[in-house]
Amino acid sequence: MVNERVVSGIQQVGIGVSNANEAFAWYKKIFGFDIQVFAEAAEANLMQVYTGGKPHSRYAILALNMQGGGGLEIWQYLSRTPQPAAQALIWGKPGINCIKIRCKDVEAFYAFAMQQGVKTIAAPAANPLGKLHFYLYDPYGNIFDVVEDDYWFCNEGKLCGGVCGVTIGVSQLEKSVDYYTQILPMNVAYEQTNGSCSDFAGLPQASARHSRAILQSSAALAGAFTHLLGPFTIELVQSVPPQTGNQFDGRLWGDLGYIHLCFDIKGYDAHTKICADAGYPLTVDSGDFNMGDAAGRFSYNEDPDGTWLEYVETYKVPILKKLGWYFQLKNRPAHKALPNWMVKTLRFSRVK
Repeated sequence: MVNERVVSGIQQVGIGVSNANEAFAWYKKIFGFDIQVFAEAAEANLMQVYTGGKPHSRYAILALNMQGGGGLEIWQYLSRTPQPAAQALIWGKPGINCIKIRCKDVEAFYAFAMQQGVKTIAAPAANPLGKLHFYLYDPYGNIFDVVEDDYWFCNEGKLCGGVCGVTIGVSQLEKSVDYYTQILPMNVAYEQTNGSCSDFAGLPQASARHSRAILQSSAALAGAFTHLLGPFTIELVQSVPPQTGNQFDGRLWGDLGYIHLCFDIKGYDAHTKICADAGYPLTVDSGDFNMGDAAGRFSYNEDPDGTWLEYVETYKVPILKKLGWYFQLKNRPAHKALPNWMVKTLRFSRVK
């Protein structure tokens, strides 16, 4: 039994879309997410607390970029028409506002995005940590923050890697900083109260002033996929005056837009205690599950504004399904990383 919890990094961020295959093709072309860990239809019968009290069928793709970073869980309802937000995004309103994508050369990727007809929000500018970044829209109105980064699992000649963080709107900055630094191995790298943020120029309905904190993962990251997933950032943004409610209010889990932020962990007894002791107990706990090509255990809880965080302990991941090759991780020591050569076998799941 694992008597401590280990966090390996951001496993994925959930995105609700109306056509998962179409969305995968766009994220593959623009960001280089060309690894399909799984692509399958199933019934989501363990999420009824967030799906109106009844199960729904869905089709989901877990896509990765092998250069390093978390993935995208592209999620499409099959049993109902997914619903959009009742109102357009307000920057700093509670909920996931954008995904951060790590990038080797922000200026070069900005030029590429413009050449591909991607809708950008403003030219690259420095964030408070001195990293060049810029914001863009995907075809579905979701915002991505492309950020200069120097962590790379491997080099495949792409400008971008995977997910290196998110920006989350909050209503009370200090309360949310306490939550995220208690629940996750993170430290405060930057904090500002009631200030102007020049790099927010052009973001939708952004107020003139914000309170803002940038949290970065600590050196405590470990586990099977930690070398692939890499370090991560959570940026917390509070409008001044603060917004109330949540971007996802009035919709079911899996509806259009950013759904959840998911972490790869090991050690569920310790994880459950950490969440309960912090005052944010688990709202969903799957117990052991087998979802077609993958198996493990997952749970959810919510930050102070109701934003959904998911935690997955992976037992089995497909490498080459046709030959029955899988990573078997359930009994692997919690802190031990998989050898890099072994993780790189996920390339067998590349979509050309």
